[in-house]
Amino acid sequence: MLIPLDVPREFQVAVAFLFGACIGSFLNVCIYRIPREESIVRPRSRCPACGASIAWFDNIPILSWLVLRARCRACRAPISPRYALVETLTAVLFAWIAWLYGWSPVAAAYLLAVTGLILATFVDLDEMYIPDRVSLGGIAAGLILSPLIPALHGASTAWGGFLASATGAAAGWSSLWLLAWGGERIFGKEAMGMGDVKLMGAIGAFLGWRGVLFVFFASSLVGAAFGLAMVVCRRKALHSAIPFGPYLAFAAVAWMLGGHRLWGIYLDFMINLRLGGLGG
Repeated sequence: MLIPLDVPREFQVAVAFLFGACIGSFLNVCIYRIPREESIVRPRSRCPACGASIAWFDNIPILSWLVLRARCRACRAPISPRYALVETLTAVLFAWIAWLYGWSPVAAAYLLAVTGLILATFVDLDEMYIPDRVSLGGIAAGLILSPLIPALHGASTAWGGFLASATGAAAGWSSLWLLAWGGERIFGKEAMGMGDVKLMGAIGAFLGWRGVLFVFFASSLVGAAFGLAMVVCRRKALHSAIPFGPYLAFAAVAWMLGGHRLWGIYLDFMINLRLGGLGG
């Protein structure tokens, strides 16, 4: 249920977009520093090439990258488009969630989840691992928030929300753990990292077991399609390791942005099709 506010939805979306851009700017710091085990608070933002501190007017999300034409003001070293991409992606997703859910407790929980998923995605792309502070922290956050926001799982009581979150976390963790265990037995080597297993547990804590089912199948389908495309384009060998976290994140965000409705329609269709076949 949305919080009753006498504020136009367009204004809510605009505020969410600006807030998301700022969060995206902070995520850029986290993506760079966490793998290097540096503080995400100090020192202030600086150019990776020359080490010069970045002035506040050169640190405005999205806009500064455009004004500076993707170059450091001090040394003119190029600034990766990744920075603008992360800020824009975060802003768009925040705005999208605000449009769908307004300024509501469920929206707040989803914004937190999206923040962690974006961080996990880009660290995994760069370093082939997912920080525990994202995955294990996500499990803890989901378990804490769910009884406070039982509507996150369609529940009406705090206990119902917590039970749905715990069930989802267990389903998410165990599903990918079994997949990793089976893959290692079949191929004789690690088929999936524990970071993916823990991240799936965090996704389950926020989305419940139904969300886990959707994410499991959707991420597998998208991951297989992209992996095959990379092999065909000769960007990867057939047995090359690829980060799976981004596909999990993509599917989880898709669930939040309406995938749960599509999943429900698909399940109803398959049940009716099955029942019709049995009746015939």
